[in-house]
Amino acid sequence: MVLEENECDSVFGPQITEEHVDTQYGKVHCVVTGTLRSNRPVILTYHDIGLNHKSCFETLFNHEDMQEITRHLPVCHIEAPGQHQGAKTLSTSYTYPSMDQLSEALPAVLKHFGIRSVIGLGVGAGAYILATFALNHPDLVDGLVLLNINPNAEGIMDTFANKITEWTHTVPDTVITHLFGKEEIQTNHDLIATYRHHITTTMNQSNVSQFLRSYNSRNTLELERPVPGGNINARTLKCSTLLVVGDNSPAVEFVVECNSKLNPTKTTLLKMADCGGLPQVDQPAKVIEAFKYFIQGLGYMSSAGMTRLRSRTTSSSSTSSYDGSRSQRGRLYSEEKRGRSHTDVSMESISNSNVDQSISRSTEVAC
Repeated sequence: MVLEENECDSVFGPQITEEHVDTQYGKVHCVVTGTLRSNRPVILTYHDIGLNHKSCFETLFNHEDMQEITRHLPVCHIEAPGQHQGAKTLSTSYTYPSMDQLSEALPAVLKHFGIRSVIGLGVGAGAYILATFALNHPDLVDGLVLLNINPNAEGIMDTFANKITEWTHTVPDTVITHLFGKEEIQTNHDLIATYRHHITTTMNQSNVSQFLRSYNSRNTLELERPVPGGNINARTLKCSTLLVVGDNSPAVEFVVECNSKLNPTKTTLLKMADCGGLPQVDQPAKVIEAFKYFIQGLGYMSSAGMTRLRSRTTSSSSTSSYDGSRSQRGRLYSEEKRGRSHTDVSMESISNSNVDQSISRSTEVAC
């Protein structure tokens, strides 16, 4: 694929390339939008259990505010083996890759498309895979945006509970409890019905089960928070990292714990109030605002408009509050309305890795 130096994609719309890329762990389905450039990273997405790139990210990338980002940066959507729409049942002779192996399949994808560096955007299992990739290949990752990441391995009791769940629950039921919290499942029936229908009719149930078992067998991420005077070789994410979670997500405690293990000078935690298990679906405009701000902190899109965010230098970690009506959802979930009027996003330890970036290392964000 030819690298171009143009700043933005054509006004006629970005080009789209869809391929199955051979890796040492099987074929990986990839969808690339936009034109790859030698002087720009690629937004690399990875979906969660029971989802594919459309159901996980379509609402986000179809949002009008996202177009400013995708005009500047191309996107490569990665789908785990057998998780793309219309996938056939994987052969019985095929051993499904572990989480670590799925992360090690990514260099082959980047080499195939000629991608030199990425900004990772992952949800749940996809966030875990991208974090593992960044730990092992820090030179290929400019930044990470991780939603609902759980850095821990399953405990003995969790493993036992998962076995019971396999015997007593259907795949869609298991996925729903992974994606959404109890309150959301009990109160937001339309949203849950939409995703249950998607998992049942669009996804290959056998393949989803294998991806789920691989995720439940994951190892604990080897993360150690660097401390002054401590181990200078502490294993941690080297890139700027944005952690995102809704306050009603089943992953809240895990994301907060992950934040406690990362370098506080390079990590931002956004805990979104009045938000469910899928922030990128529930409140896409707010996620996009934070994403745009994050990308600017990396030194890209310095001229992009920030319609609601403004920044000023501060001397400590900061908090922010966003007020405003919720923007419309994407195609998968376009009819659901919550009737909620505002969103609060708390930001802790905001920092960026570039010395010459346009936004200062510690920033207060407000409306």
